[in-house]
Amino acid sequence: MNATQLFWQGDGLTKGVALLLLAMSVSSWVVILWKTWLLQRASGDVTRCLAAFWQSDSVDAALPRLAAFDRVGLVTPLLLATRSDGAGTLAAAGDKAQQLTRVLRDALHGALLKLQYGQVLLATVGSIAPFVGLLGTVWGIYHALIGIAGAGQITIDKISGPVGEALIMTAAGLAVAIPAVLAYNVLGRQIARIEADLEGFARDLRALLAGASDREVE
Repeated sequence: MNATQLFWQGDGLTKGVALLLLAMSVSSWVVILWKTWLLQRASGDVTRCLAAFWQSDSVDAALPRLAAFDRVGLVTPLLLATRSDGAGTLAAAGDKAQQLTRVLRDALHGALLKLQYGQVLLATVGSIAPFVGLLGTVWGIYHALIGIAGAGQITIDKISGPVGEALIMTAAGLAVAIPAVLAYNVLGRQIARIEADLEGFARDLRALLAGASDREVE
């Protein structure tokens, strides 16, 4: 019996579990492929942007140069945030260093949120898919035992077939969960490296602009 026959011969709960596992698999693979492409692009963008920034004469001169490299939009928002003075609002309270801390923190959170998008889905799929498959297995074994009891005679053929079909659900749950868990860990390490680069750049940018402001005051 193939998977299609097993699906159509199952009851409502069996079909629901199968469809849920299918939806989880499709959604996780969409996220895996999209984030793999995004992070590869982001990693190159951040490296080129930081190199271009430190080779520029000023922040204003760096902005147009970074626009050509920052396709994902991770570094440019940090620079743009420093150009807003927030005059007339509480954002302008405190000295220049405090203002830069606030605006860079907010811009950095936005960039990190973009990088983290989809990680929760991968973690959720990796955590619950095995249990969803186990639910289908338990339900399938229950129906197999009911059928065996109704037949009045227990043979290896009557046991191995239904139980084997029920165990397919466990295998399906693991097949959905394992790629999601692996991708979550691999992509998480890539995200951590990019986050470290962005956080380091934000600290350097704050120190650079705060120091320039102090020199202007003097």
